[in-house]
This record gives sequence, C-alpha cells and structure tokens, in this order.
Amino acid sequence: MTRTRVAVAMGGYSSEFEISLNSGSIVCGSLDLEKYEVFPIHILEEGWFYVSKEGTRFPVNKADFSFSDGKKTIVPNVVFNTVHGTPGEDGYMGAYWELLGIPQTSTGFYQAALSFNKRDCLSVLKNFGIKCANSYYINEGSDINLEEIIKTVGLPCFVKPNRAGSSFGISKVNTLEEMEPAMQKAFAEDPQIIIETALVGTEVSVGVYENNGEMIAFPPTEIVSENEFFDYEAKYLGKSQEITPARISEEETNAVQAEAKKIYHLLNMKGVTRSEFIIQQGVPYFIETNTTPGLSAESIIPKQVREAGLTLSQFFDILIQNAFAKK
Repeated sequence: MTRTRVAVAMGGYSSEFEISLNSGSIVCGSLDLEKYEVFPIHILEEGWFYVSKEGTRFPVNKADFSFSDGKKTIVPNVVFNTVHGTPGEDGYMGAYWELLGIPQTSTGFYQAALSFNKRDCLSVLKNFGIKCANSYYINEGSDINLEEIIKTVGLPCFVKPNRAGSSFGISKVNTLEEMEPAMQKAFAEDPQIIIETALVGTEVSVGVYENNGEMIAFPPTEIVSENEFFDYEAKYLGKSQEITPARISEEETNAVQAEAKKIYHLLNMKGVTRSEFIIQQGVPYFIETNTTPGLSAESIIPKQVREAGLTLSQFFDILIQNAFAKK
C-alpha cells in the first residue's frame, strides 16, 4: 500500500517557534506510520528545511513545497500545520499551500488571518451577539489618553499584543502607574495592542473540530494559574493546573461548548481550534480563538483528546482525512 506523504510544518518566525517545534515533534511521533510517510519541515526565518532522522537539513523548494530526502524529490500529499504565530497561524502559509493546491490541516487563510487579529475577530463576533470583555485598541505611535482607556475598560485590565500567542507580551494592570510599562511590553511584540477589562470568573479552554461533517466540542479544560493570569510560565513551565474536565456545572459546560461551536461555525473554521473563555456568573465571555493550538505534551488539546476517549494517532488521522475532504 502506498503511504500518504505528510509534511509536518513547524517552527515559524515568532517568539513561539520553540513551542511549535515541540508540537510538531509530537505530531511526527504520533502519526500511524503504516498509513503515513512523515516528513518534519522546519519553517524558520533562516530558511525552510526537511530535517531527516539523522538531523540532515534539506532545503525546501518554495516554488512547489518539494524537497529532497537525499535520494529523490518528495512532493507532500498533505501538510499538517503546527506553526504557531506567523507565518502559520496568521494565514500566510495557508494561502501559499492553497495556491499550490496542497491540502492542509488548519483553517483557511482568511479565517486564520481574522482570528489571529484579536481586534478584528472580536469586532466581527460582537455583531453576532458573542459576549466579550470591554476593549480598547491602540496603534504604536498614536496619541495615548490614559483617562479614556480607564474609563472604557476600568481597572484591573489586561494589556496584550493584538497579534501574538502563548501569552508573550501580556500584562495584568492593577494601577494607572503600571499601564505605560505594560504597553511598552506589548508593543515589543506587536505595533498594535489591545486593552481589555479583566473579567472575574473561571477560565476555561474548549477545543472544537469536525468529523464526517459533525462539529464536535471537546470536554472543557479549567485553567487555574499560580500566577496572576495564564501567562507563559503558567502555560509551559508548570505554574498552573489544567483540569480536564473543568470543575463547572453541566449547564456551564453545555453553554461554553455551545458558544465554542457557534464561534467555529460563525467564522467558518476547519481543522481544530481552541477557544478561551471566562465564565463570569454562569455566562461564558469569549477571549480569543487559536487556529493552530499547541499539541506538545504540556498542551491543552492533547489532554482534551484523551478525555474524549481518543488517542492522538486517531485524532491526527481525523484532521488529515478532513483536510482531504475539505479540499
């Protein structure tokens, strides 16, 4: 039987590239080798490379995404996209693969670009009645009116880069004096920032995917951070508890799953997404959605996959088959 050639894209050009390499290695180690021929592809600012088991790097031909394995030229049948941040999560790579006619496991390029831009995504979803925190947007170089910001979002609030992930550049601001340093930290990641009211409640994360045309929400994960919020340390360095399933009522579980599925549908997503919410007084408030969520050992989606009774091998197989079906 001829195996399907899967290029597992990982890396990227952002602060998240190491996390993405971890996600990609988990995918490579989990795919069924009887069905798939697996090729790790490192997408890096210095170049794109197929990396062999021996560690040899073979350049990728950007004209058609082909590469040599030292003996012959390989053209992948499908791409498993695990690139967090730019250029994999913001639509650039999705548009490139679509132009080449190569199916890929993440959502379409427009949906990726929209959801990666927190400001634009929130603006669209609010029109459909999705509940979100109050927010204020600033571009680098604009005049800053601190009084107007506080009047809009109040204190405490969160200051975030508009287009970044893994909590890079995020600060929780409790006093007016903390606002300017927090903004500079966010601007170091992105020239656009978003400032949001700090909601008080239970933080949960919900994965959504499709299988045979059916939209499925995973059991929610409750996030309990040892730090003031779910920052980089909490996400990746063990400074949090991630409890799956979340310790919330059945009504709250149903409500947040329904909201995550509604967002997936409204934004016309494909692949797997992970949406973050704060449940405040029983009501889920949407924070953001991720279209190439982490798949490393510490990540939330693998925990939800296991809680749902699937193996990673089974789940990744579903994503690949859906990529072909959507194509």
